[in-house]
Amino acid sequence: MAYRTGRTLKFAWAAAAMLLAQGAAFAEPLRNGFDLAGALVPAEEILQGGPPKDGIPAIDRPTFVGARDATDLRPDDMVLAIERNGIAKAYPIRILNWHEVVNDRFGADDIVITFCPLCGSGVAFESRAGGRALRFGVSGLLYNSDVLLYDRETQSLWSQIRAQSVAGPLKGGRLAAIPVLHTTWADWRARHRDTLVLSRKTGFSRDYEADPYAGYEKSAELMFPVRFRAEGYHPKERVLGLVLDGKAKAYPFVELAKGTGDIADTVAGRAVRIRYSREHRSAEAFDAKGKRLVATTLFWFAWAAFHPETELYRGPRAKSGK
Repeated sequence: MAYRTGRTLKFAWAAAAMLLAQGAAFAEPLRNGFDLAGALVPAEEILQGGPPKDGIPAIDRPTFVGARDATDLRPDDMVLAIERNGIAKAYPIRILNWHEVVNDRFGADDIVITFCPLCGSGVAFESRAGGRALRFGVSGLLYNSDVLLYDRETQSLWSQIRAQSVAGPLKGGRLAAIPVLHTTWADWRARHRDTLVLSRKTGFSRDYEADPYAGYEKSAELMFPVRFRAEGYHPKERVLGLVLDGKAKAYPFVELAKGTGDIADTVAGRAVRIRYSREHRSAEAFDAKGKRLVATTLFWFAWAAFHPETELYRGPRAKSGK
């Protein structure tokens, strides 16, 4: 949630905002204009990230270009990518870093694409809950360092990683996640030559060549506190997180890199296959029939904060010489 001025990440500003938020958390029933009364998570752990409500503007009218016209993308640029209803689209992280939410459509389906730079998490949902279509924005609030979305129809707050409303009229409601691939532009374009790409003509003045979170991914420090702080890996180690039948399992990229990149495994007694690409810094999950599963690529600390009882995949050990 922290912006940068010039080329300096404003960690100090974010830390100050965090302290102010913590101090106000116990006294204010409203935060950024949202009523936290009866929230499903401790209200004192819902923190202000710095920007106000809609201070990070969602993209409501996305425009797209064809793959050949996406000349501002480099082969190793990371994208969130979706194929649905015969339509393939890529959403560059360079744009999502500045907007975090894209309200879009795939044919007749309303889909919201979300990205939290603090957690490295990209998740896409069907934009429906409680029997109604929803449009989402960025609340300026965080829980467990993860973005809290809000829907404009009811002003309910939604946790991205929980895929659940935690406060407001739709509290307890859930969003249906859809498969999304976090990979390089080169990888996605090779798979889908006819893909569309989110255009930089967003209607907002942003420097999409600049990374407002430069240095954050390599730092072991977090900008905001989390309820459960896991150990064992660098906090920003990327993992593929998978939940099946209520059982959570994490596949750290550092462990996946120890094998061939094609792993047969079981989660909650169900056979799964994990495919990992070191070249494209990506991983994806499939069921026994080869159907893509909903899985999330994100930082290790974020997965563990929301899934403290998670199982962990360990790669094969190197054979010791005699």
